[in-house]
This record gives sequence, structure tokens and C-alpha cells, in this order.
Amino acid sequence: MTDRHHLLVYGGTFAAVGDRGDISGVRGAVGSSSAPEGLFVRDARHLSRWQLTVDGAVPETLAPVADGDTARCVLVPRGGRNEPPSCTLFREQAVGDSSFVESLRVVSNRPVATTVRLALTVDADFTDQFELRSDHRTYAKTGAVRRRQVMDDGVEFTYHRGEWKSCTSVTAEPAPDAVEETGTGARRLVWALELEPHGSAELILRVVARPHGEKRALRVPSSPSAMAEKLLAQEGDFVQGVAFPTGWPELASACVRGLSDLAALQVHATGPDGEELRVPAAGAPWFLTLLGRDALLTSLFALPYRPQLAAATLPALAATQATETGPRAVSQPGKIVHEVRHGELAHFGQVPYGRYYGSVDATPLFLVLLGSYVEQTGDTALARRLERNARAAIGWMLDHGGLTSRGYLVYRADQGGLANQNWKDSPGAICSADGTRATGAVMAAGAQGYAYDALRRTAWVARTAWEDETYAALLEQAAADLRDRFQRDFWVRERSFPALALDGEGRQVDALASDAGHLLWSGLLDKEYGEIVGRRLLEPDFFSGWGVRTLASGQPAYHPLSYHRGSVWPHDNALITLGLARYGLHDEARAVAHGLVDAATATGHRLPEVLAGYGRDTHTEPVPYPHACVRESRSAAAPLALLTAVGGG
Repeated sequence: MTDRHHLLVYGGTFAAVGDRGDISGVRGAVGSSSAPEGLFVRDARHLSRWQLTVDGAVPETLAPVADGDTARCVLVPRGGRNEPPSCTLFREQAVGDSSFVESLRVVSNRPVATTVRLALTVDADFTDQFELRSDHRTYAKTGAVRRRQVMDDGVEFTYHRGEWKSCTSVTAEPAPDAVEETGTGARRLVWALELEPHGSAELILRVVARPHGEKRALRVPSSPSAMAEKLLAQEGDFVQGVAFPTGWPELASACVRGLSDLAALQVHATGPDGEELRVPAAGAPWFLTLLGRDALLTSLFALPYRPQLAAATLPALAATQATETGPRAVSQPGKIVHEVRHGELAHFGQVPYGRYYGSVDATPLFLVLLGSYVEQTGDTALARRLERNARAAIGWMLDHGGLTSRGYLVYRADQGGLANQNWKDSPGAICSADGTRATGAVMAAGAQGYAYDALRRTAWVARTAWEDETYAALLEQAAADLRDRFQRDFWVRERSFPALALDGEGRQVDALASDAGHLLWSGLLDKEYGEIVGRRLLEPDFFSGWGVRTLASGQPAYHPLSYHRGSVWPHDNALITLGLARYGLHDEARAVAHGLVDAATATGHRLPEVLAGYGRDTHTEPVPYPHACVRESRSAAAPLALLTAVGGG
């Protein structure tokens, strides 16, 4: 039986360990909950093996690792009924900032003195996350050198490739009796523990990762319990002060779980003036980094409850805003970044994601968040500080983005990057009802809604914070013109529903898709059309009972286990619920919210990135999507959006 993988997350660091707390260095599929095992920091694996043996054999598992902020398990040496285990091992692990700490307590079960021989095989392969995605790509790493150096209390692994340098140190208290070579490049730390009758001994093992370019002083936790206390305090700060609905305890529990996950999913970023910030990462295991769209939506959902997320996200994205045209990174002046990576392959340009701008919607969402934040908090100082960035973002939408020349925000498939550059970014996600993919310059419906909202909110900011009435009036007119065009060009009359997109020839891409709910959230549709769309989204082909499907069933393109063509996404449904409430469709909003909260309740109150599209009428429990990120910031914040939309109802 294969071990499950358990994620430990703290900021920009995560560890994936097996049921015994071991790390074997296996690979995983992109986005899979069965992540590649290891300790990862800044997109690189800093610990690829961490395997324990007792008296020369792999121990048996009495109690496997359970999901939580720390990993705890109970192990025993192999034996049988007639030869009960000589000792019991209590293993506890936690991650900190660029660190991993384990407490290993060995308790003798014998009435006489006992010697227990422990060995821990450790290695650090420094593999880039993009090499572990099982997508059949290989990357040349000419001149790369790995070294191992034995220290008095452990071993240090280093990696060099040109100017790139990374390091991982493994130390132990007490120090190992010996450090042995294994013949594979790994090292084996060995102890012979002398235990008194029914006595015990404890080892504390610390791993410190020093990724390339890391200049911060690291504070390594003294023990897993100390790290757990620190994380618990952080989670408490995030949860404190939020008024949860007393009449709907399941929603309250989902909000608490979501806020706790958001506390752990904060990564370091830098503002325009070099200030240190902590912003929402997209999710673990594959996207523990700043993704523009994800951080913006997460901050929007949390805005009424945790405005500090927006206060950090906005300057962090302003600091990475594009200032020049770069075809490989899909960058253009004023565009907001889609993805920021810190790994070796990004550093050497072998993947385009160091700063990658392949998103048509991060830029308008940046403006939506700025306007919403200023309206919510009254912080006009931030609006003035980011005025240049906001005007540049508007400039991108009007010029490079296509609003002036094409009438809509436009993107083209990026060879080597993303085929689709809206939130449904998988290949084939933007399609007609029969599954035919959109080609040419694609105009995705949802992005037009964001653009409309961005123009209107920035007009308000221009009037109230920048005192520029002329600019405000210009933006308001642009928004009104966009609304008129959209309802003329996108509305599919025979279906009474908006098209998913227009293709390069201006033809309607006619799949019935959940993106229509985003148009309700942004207010792009007039009241009559909005009410028609809102009610249509609650029909059985769309609404699974757990949420609104990304694509309505019954269409040839539909597949319940497709990433974007039939699955159910919590953040998508959060936007839909907010949109339904905006148009006064409160019964429909409550129906979606109750379905999503029921799904969270069935999965330990934590909403995954995505669920399968199977209906509740035939499946009484939500069916997991096989490659979902278990911890995802937009899903973590989704219950807060539901609370905003429907309150305690």
C-alpha cells in the first residue's frame, strides 16, 4: 500500500511526508494532492530523502501521520505477536521559515537496558519544482555540481550552477555517532541509543534551507511544538474579531478553517519602496508563490474581514508591474504580473515564469481591488501612492489589452506558456458547446466584466482620491460603451445566455459556462439579462447540488472530471454567489452557498481547489477532483465571500 502524502505549510515553505514521516523523493502529477515528497523552499526541493530505520529495518506504523499543522505518527520495530516491539518511536515534525524540525522520542518497552540503533538517510537534490511535474520535459543543467560535507553534528549539502548557489544543512541533538556514505550520494546519520529499563531518549533534528538569493536572517524553531504554537498564534490572529454566523455553524467552521489556512499561506514579497510584505500564495503544493489573479481574488473575498491582505497585495503587485514589452514573458507596460517564480529554471530562463504576465484579467482585477479597498477602508493615501500604477494599468487595458482597438480585452495563446490567459487557463477550456477550441485573438467574457468594474471603480478613485474629474468622466464613458457592446456581441439569443468568449473572427464561443456568473459579480449585465442568467445557473445541468459546474452538463464538451469543463470550483462559486446577491437573487445565492458549505462540511470544513462535477442527486458525498490543490488561497477565502453574500442564512 502506497503512503499518502501529508502537507505541512508555513509561508513559502512546505514539506510533503508519507504516513511514517519519511520522504522518499517521489514525483507527482501537476497540481496533484499526491505532491512530490520533500522539503520545498522558493520552488526548489531542499530535502529529497528523509528515511528512518530501526535496528536496520523500516519500522511498522502503529498510528500514521494525520493531517494537521504538525505531522505526528507512532512507529515500532518490526516483530510479531510472540515478539512484542522492544521500543516505540513517537515522531513529530513541523515546518518553519525555510526550515524543517523533527522530534523523535524513543521509549523502551523492556524491563532491562536496551540498545536501539537508529539510522536516518538524508539527501538534498535541489530539483526545481518544474522538473517534478511529470510533463515529460527535461532541462539541461550544464556545469551543475553537488557537494556533501560532514559536520560535527550532521551534514551540509550544497549545489552550484554558475552564479546559482543553494545549501541545505541537517543537524542533530545529540550529534550522530557516525555519518556514513550510502553509495548513492545520500548520507546516513547513525545513533546507538542506550536506554534504561523503560527509559527514553529524544533526538531533535533540524533542517535549514538557504535558497539562492535568500538574504533574510532565519529563525529556526527549537522544536515542532514550538513551531506549532507559533502557527497557532498566527491562525488565532487571523480568526480573531470576525463575527461568524451563530445560526449557521457549518459556515462559521468553514470560515475559521479558511482563515487558518490563509494564515499559513502567506509568502514574502517586496513593495515598490523595498518594504517587506506578506501576501497570499496561490496554494500548496505546486503554487506556493505569488500569482496575481489568485492573490487579488483572495484579497477581495477577505476584504471586509482582513483588509491587510489587500493592503499588502496591491503594493506587491505594483512593484512587479511590467514597464516594457517582453514577448517571452508576455509583458507589456502597465500589465500586472500573473506568476512570480524564484527557482533555478526561472533564473536561467529555462521556463518563462520568473515574472510571467500571461493573464488578461490580473490587470483589471488589480484596479477592482484598489477601488474596493479604498471604498472599504477610506485609505486614500494608498490610492495616491499607487496612482501611477493604476493609471498604467488603465493604459494597458485601453492600448495593449485591446479595449480601444478591438473593443474588448484580448489574449492569444502563448507558445511555451499558457494557452488560455483567463482564469480557465487549461488547454481547451475556452470552447464551444461541441468542444471546439477557440482560436485566434480570444475575448473571454469574464475578463470583460472585470474590465467594466475596473473602469468604474477607477473612475471613482480618480474623482475622490486623485481629484481628476476629467479622467473620471473618460473612464465612466469607456465603461458605459463596453457594457453596450458586450450585450450586443456576447448575448446568444437562442439560448438567452452570454457566450463564453468571442474568437479571433468575432464569432460567439457558445458553451454554457459558469463565467456568466462573474458578469453578475461585476455588474456588466443589465437587470433583465442578469436575472435570466442567475436563474439559469441554478438549473440542474449547471448546479450539481455542491455548486455550479464550470460547464453545464449535457453539452458534448462536458466532462465531470475535466479541470475546467464540468468541475466545480469554490472560488468560481463564491463569485457567482456574490453576483446573485448583487442582482437581488437571494434565494439562488443561498442555494449555492448551502451547497458549497455542505461540501466543505463533508471535507473537514476545508474547501479544496476544485471538486468533480458529479451531481448530489446520485452521489451523496462530494467526489474529489483527482489533481486538486488541497490548500488553495481562493478556496480558503471563499467561505468569507459566502458570508458577505448571504450572511448567516
